[in-house]
Amino acid sequence: MLYKITYYIFKLFPRLKRWFWKKWYTIFANKVSNPDLRFMNYGYYSDDLNIELSAEEEKDRYSIHLYHHVASQINLTGLKVLEVGSGRGGGCSYVSRYLKPSEMYGIDISPSAVDICNNIYNIDNLTFKVGDSENLPFEDNTFDAVINVESSHCYASMDKFIQEVSRVLKPNAYFLFCDLRRDIYIQEMMDSINSNGLKLISKTNISTNIIEATIRMSTDRKESINKLKSGWFRNVLESFAAVEGSKVHQSFEDGYLHYISAYFKNKK
Repeated sequence: MLYKITYYIFKLFPRLKRWFWKKWYTIFANKVSNPDLRFMNYGYYSDDLNIELSAEEEKDRYSIHLYHHVASQINLTGLKVLEVGSGRGGGCSYVSRYLKPSEMYGIDISPSAVDICNNIYNIDNLTFKVGDSENLPFEDNTFDAVINVESSHCYASMDKFIQEVSRVLKPNAYFLFCDLRRDIYIQEMMDSINSNGLKLISKTNISTNIIEATIRMSTDRKESINKLKSGWFRNVLESFAAVEGSKVHQSFEDGYLHYISAYFKNKK
């Protein structure tokens, strides 16, 4: 019930939502400074997907799968790519090394998260910087592709974000996207993207893939969360991570939350 009330309040006061998530990710980065934690997404499972990973990366397999599923919708080889909402940087790192863009940029609204990324990663074609989804710190027509993974639900204005995405994308360039919404807001989200400079190419409901991944990751994530000293923070993190039995996980199971992946072409 508290989760649903919070969702309703954020719908009424989008600027409050933006403030809350910036604070949350800054607190999270400061409290959970473990450099081995490089992904925060819900993951993706498919029988058809089995990427060859290093032993170090194997623990993040399903989180990496989500990035691969979204980012490989086009060929990124040799392209200039931006991720908005890069978080702990694991997705940017994977894309830059495995999918071979010429340049990869990650921006995040949390300075603490960006500091962690700059301390962890030393990859020639990868750069992290602080940035706002509604005011992207780049010139017009800069990128061949923009990636946004499980981040847009935190933004105050989806319309402003997509307008900025269209602005920094080159003509006929691509927006690669995935995120969750309440069932009744899925069409609103899609309309917002389509009406602000982008054209839908493909859309898939991947909720079942997300549910299966969260189940497969639940044991490891619970063990990691239980190592934290703060009891209240552990409870919040379990729901945040959608571990099996949490409110968020149950919301996916009940169909209250849906998870969509899609890609779009810039119309300008």
